[in-house]
Amino acid sequence: MGQNTEQSAEQAHHKTVDNINTSVDTFVHTFVNTSVDTIHDVFSAAQVREGERAVAKLLNIEMYALMERAGAAVFDCLQQVCPLASPSSSPLSSLPQASSIHTSTNPSSLPCVSSAQPPSLLVCCGGGNNGGDGYVVARLAQQAGYQVTVWQGSDPARLQGDAARAYHAWCAIGGETCLPEKAVPDGVGVIVDALLGTGLSGTVRETMAAMIAAINCASVPIIAVDLPSGLCADTGRVWGTAVQATHTVTFIGVKRGLVTGRAARHVGALHFAGLGVEKAFAQHCLSTEHLITTSRMDRLLPARDRCAHKGDHGRILLVGGDRGFGGAIRLAAEAAARSGAGLTAALTQSDNALAMLVAIPEIMAQGWQQDGAEAARQRLDWADVLVLGPGLGQSGWSQALYQTLSHTDKPLVLDADGLNLLARAPDYKNNRIITPHPGEAARLLQCSVAEVENDRFSAARALQHRYGGVVVLKGAGTLVDDGHHCWVCTAGNPGMATGGMGDVLSGIIGALLGQGLGLSDAAQCGVWIHSTAADHCAQDGERGMLASDLFPYIRQRVNRR
Repeated sequence: MGQNTEQSAEQAHHKTVDNINTSVDTFVHTFVNTSVDTIHDVFSAAQVREGERAVAKLLNIEMYALMERAGAAVFDCLQQVCPLASPSSSPLSSLPQASSIHTSTNPSSLPCVSSAQPPSLLVCCGGGNNGGDGYVVARLAQQAGYQVTVWQGSDPARLQGDAARAYHAWCAIGGETCLPEKAVPDGVGVIVDALLGTGLSGTVRETMAAMIAAINCASVPIIAVDLPSGLCADTGRVWGTAVQATHTVTFIGVKRGLVTGRAARHVGALHFAGLGVEKAFAQHCLSTEHLITTSRMDRLLPARDRCAHKGDHGRILLVGGDRGFGGAIRLAAEAAARSGAGLTAALTQSDNALAMLVAIPEIMAQGWQQDGAEAARQRLDWADVLVLGPGLGQSGWSQALYQTLSHTDKPLVLDADGLNLLARAPDYKNNRIITPHPGEAARLLQCSVAEVENDRFSAARALQHRYGGVVVLKGAGTLVDDGHHCWVCTAGNPGMATGGMGDVLSGIIGALLGQGLGLSDAAQCGVWIHSTAADHCAQDGERGMLASDLFPYIRQRVNRR
């Protein structure tokens, strides 16, 4: 590098440090360490990009200053994951931490590096602004005493704008870059992934894919900048391959692709840093996609009136349990009772009725014969809410029950084989909640499961437009869509991937409808109760968790007040 270039880089570096020093006090006060429950919305990548520029202009903040703040937020996370022997040596140690949104891994199992020697850090930088954030992290880490290696994912000479400025500031303190190796060098304690950002819209190129493979093969913590490289910021799909991060620090607005789909496999613990502009951004950029928050769910379940009686809390009729599937209707019925339903009844195969009465005498279980349409209608007349589908099957018995009851105008939860029968004869109803998993959603939309999972937000909205009411698209990052807004549940765990879990959810939602919640609120609250109960249950381990294991925790969740 020539002398003039070196002087220019040095001047840029001094200007950068001056900017940081003069803005630290403001940053400390505006980079709010918000609690998880105050983060309400998620956004598309385009919304965040456009909103970031707009609020920076509004607040008269240089875009490069936001890049510095982003790098500082990631460095904050780095210090927690891989602390120096003397953390106070950091020039930015007074900066607050990013707030944690959720983790897809047991927090106690997240790796943390501790060493008497200065920790070794590998920063992988791409050719866009995400790479620029990485160069800021590298510079801050080296100044603080870390041993830093930077892999360049693209030719630094092609960097432009703020990314080029960050690169020159890194070079000005003596920082060097090198070409990536086939494997992460021995001794590296932490990796920072700053290869690909929110602009990625196609399959990861071969050279980047090789770097991602090397990163994923390293048995060390990985911190992703804004989102894991290779993950779609809008949908949570993987563009061929993606970094499997231990932590992800996202900025300004939470990208919706970080909270559903394949994101759970790649994001790790998700942290949010507003960079001091989050309030202005929230005012400027309105979202129709939201996170399900504990505080709002608690407000939907107020303390009961001291003079309440069972009729105040809903008469729930659950229908299903063909031969061989009696457990499904039992689970759904007990879930309804445990979630606060005033009266709970079940129509099922006669073989199942006695077993249900013996096991759960609080459930009014009744056998149903295929020629008993009038008996079914009488029971439906008694009910306030119908849950149709758990263990229903697709036999002649099943179809007769479905035809007799599915056209009701009462609030209806349709699940399991009820959805498969709906797919055969689609209709549109606004009094209904449907609760498909991806396979059922694919049948309802006449597409592949991969198409559903590649864009879960679009799939949920398409289901709502075609079938009406409210859609609960189950899976990692369950979505609740009412046609106007979509809510995401970030709770839940892989222990829920076992038979009967969906039946329990249907029963919970039915009980909430019976207690006066509207369709959308009941769906959101039911998903939240179900998922958070499972997370509490999983404290004893995810493997071997049964759907019925959730019942004590469900009762705790509906009695938080």
